[in-house]
Amino acid sequence: MGQKVNPHGLRVGIIKAWDTQWYADKKSFGANLKEDNDIRTFIKKKYYDAAISKITVIRAANKVEIGIYTGRPGVLIGKAGAEIEVIKKDLAKLTKGKAIIINVRKVDKIDQDAQLVAEAVASQLEKRVSYRRAVKQQIAKVAKTGIKGVKITVGGRLDGREIAGSESYHDGSIPLQTLRADIDYGFAEAHTTFGVLGIKCWIYKGEILTGGKKLLISEGGEE
Repeated sequence: MGQKVNPHGLRVGIIKAWDTQWYADKKSFGANLKEDNDIRTFIKKKYYDAAISKITVIRAANKVEIGIYTGRPGVLIGKAGAEIEVIKKDLAKLTKGKAIIINVRKVDKIDQDAQLVAEAVASQLEKRVSYRRAVKQQIAKVAKTGIKGVKITVGGRLDGREIAGSESYHDGSIPLQTLRADIDYGFAEAHTTFGVLGIKCWIYKGEILTGGKKLLISEGGEE
């Protein structure tokens, strides 16, 4: 089971919070869900170079509060916050005029963020770097930060092989079935001349033994 389920989804309500927080009836649930997906897709696609780790959405009445976790906040904010106003205008069109609040939060340790590590590997693969070299370099960087374990899997037509396959490299331990284990998970795609390669990354940061649900409530759902 631990191999097939998203590590974040498996731990929601135990040691991790929801990335989306709102309540809706049956009539508006589907529309809100699609809107959330459109918001995330738009921001991620347009500002991919800003090293966006995750996007949270909190709704209240006609207000949408969006939290963007980024490794390069300067790219996202722009000069004197000019880019934030551009994002608000674009998102207002997607949300049909709802009030938009944007909170930009910096990811201090980029090498400990699974999503950004996976995207770094994807970027290297698109530059025609050998997948073994790219993966081992990232694992070495992550290991230097003092985490408990890291695993990276690359799948697809590796080095242009005729038959697609996958290879995994790891350092340390990755207890996927231990619910108290704080495991960060990220996925990225590399678009190469031989096709699309998928990169999955798991980073084990240690165990959270106490304060799981209380922590989530007291912090308003933030991790």
